[in-house]
Amino acid sequence: MKFRPLHDRIVVRRLESEEKTKGGIIIPDTAKEKPQEGEVVATGPGARNEQGQVVALDVKVGDRILFGKWSGTEIKIDGEDYLIMKESDVMGVVEAQATQKQAA
Repeated sequence: MKFRPLHDRIVVRRLESEEKTKGGIIIPDTAKEKPQEGEVVATGPGARNEQGQVVALDVKVGDRILFGKWSGTEIKIDGEDYLIMKESDVMGVVEAQATQKQAA
């Protein structure tokens, strides 16, 4: 991708939602909600504080994030759909589980 967001903006690729419910019911495209989870694909350098210093972002490329339902602006780059949003629109980073649950 040849796009660099400015300041505290990030570019996010939405992660696809499940096409089936846990009960096995297939959900048609028209009934699906847009996922609120995505992967960060590009970040800006950060916002400036009152002293004029650049404050680095908390998210980095590759992070899986959760964001609000109406967050960001949809854009298309090289034929692929992305969202561009401010870091403040991110609710949190989904951490990989360090330990797997063990069956008892």
